[in-house]
Amino acid sequence: MNAILHYISGPALGAVIGYITNDIAIRMLFRPRKTKYICGVHVPFTPGIIPKEKNRIASAIGNAISEHLMNREVLEHTLLSDEMLAKMRLAIDEFFYTQLHNEETVEQFAAHYLTNEEIAAMRESTCDEIAKLITAKLRDRAIGTTIAHASTQHVIDKTRTSVAGKIKAEKLIEAIASPIESKLASHINDVLHDQAPSMATRIVYTEAEKLLSMPMRDLFKGHEQQLEQAREGIVSVYRTVITDHLPRILEGLNISKIVETRIREMDMAEAEQIILSVMKKELRAIVWLGALLGAIMGTIMMFVN
Repeated sequence: MNAILHYISGPALGAVIGYITNDIAIRMLFRPRKTKYICGVHVPFTPGIIPKEKNRIASAIGNAISEHLMNREVLEHTLLSDEMLAKMRLAIDEFFYTQLHNEETVEQFAAHYLTNEEIAAMRESTCDEIAKLITAKLRDRAIGTTIAHASTQHVIDKTRTSVAGKIKAEKLIEAIASPIESKLASHINDVLHDQAPSMATRIVYTEAEKLLSMPMRDLFKGHEQQLEQAREGIVSVYRTVITDHLPRILEGLNISKIVETRIREMDMAEAEQIILSVMKKELRAIVWLGALLGAIMGTIMMFVN
């Protein structure tokens, strides 16, 4: 019996020691989380390795992710892959198909993404800007001249038809057409100058209300070919943005700094939970490996002695 205990005790003790030491070593990666003092003397190995080197680890992880995992080449290859572009086309097609059967009005659809106040403000600002542009065009004196000339020419053509062959009448018409056209142009320009703002505002707001009250299906219906062109246009713009502007986007995002800052701000309890959730199985394997190595060393020592 004693002989059996002699042969078992060595490997068993080595396994227990290996298990416990590896388990303690892994726990010391995270704990203690703060520096400990006894009678004013700093306790060695406090805080744990990860809390102590948190800032350096944060910087190293941030640089590693930015330089190797989320650099321009990797992101561009992923974002412009055939699979990604196919998913984008499918998503756009699904959106268009949904809208072709959507009975919501444009305003109701917009309410999914904007508040009523934001929709009202956007409608007012957009309508005002369009009304200003139309007003400026209507107040252009060339408008009155064009309308007056077209109107006068129309009257002349009609009159010529009714007095065909009467040369004197035709000459008389041509003689009085020029001053009439000039006065008519001046009058039209005066009217447009005074009435253009109210006219433009009324027209724009009326059309805006019609648009907002239009069902989404009516907005898309009958434009299937244009929707296909729009899909390819969106994909083309996406390609251009990724190809030409990705470096600037990455520079603006500064992924390295974002990751570093997030890790620095992370509570150690949260960091420990994240690491353990990812590597719990591997860390547990290290503990049991320590037990195995301890058992092997205990067996070797038993035979050596």
